[in-house]
Amino acid sequence: MQFLIVSGNPKPDALCLGVIQEIARGAIEGGADVPILTIEGIMDCKGCNDGWGVCRNEHVCTYGKDGFTEAHQQIRQADALCLVMPADPDAAGASMTGLLERLRRCEFGPYGALANKPILIVSFPDGADNSLLSCLEQTDRFCRQTGAVIFDYLGVNSWNSDYSRISAYYAGRAIAYGRKAGDNAPRSRQ
Repeated sequence: MQFLIVSGNPKPDALCLGVIQEIARGAIEGGADVPILTIEGIMDCKGCNDGWGVCRNEHVCTYGKDGFTEAHQQIRQADALCLVMPADPDAAGASMTGLLERLRRCEFGPYGALANKPILIVSFPDGADNSLLSCLEQTDRFCRQTGAVIFDYLGVNSWNSDYSRISAYYAGRAIAYGRKAGDNAPRSRQ
């Protein structure tokens, strides 16, 4: 199994790095191959033609000169995803928002490459505002529109990062073991 971790935080010493490492450790112990993709500089959708361009039918973005095309390919090839994103006051960070919007257009509906793919959503709010909920709502909407299956949500901040890392480890391991969203019994690798 390939379990791709997509990080929207390019800071090498950020709070999310420890959580990413725990997710990866759990998934590797569960038997998964765990590449980590850090995205930055991915722009918002340009809304080609009538707003869809060729993205919906051909599953490609014609404006792929900012790293989107490469990220899209890796995401399509993965068996499961983890989206790790800093949360701005109104949504996910800028690069992650651009990635999600363009992915939604390229993989819209039940026949895209994300349909039935499990996704672990991890958000890092920037303060005590509602940025965590806004980010999770945006990502939830993305999953419903692409047919992806939300495996779990993790909201991590500076005061819960110690025990969130434990949850992150077990979430990574559970996905690698093949646990389905909604299962409450751990599975061992067979």
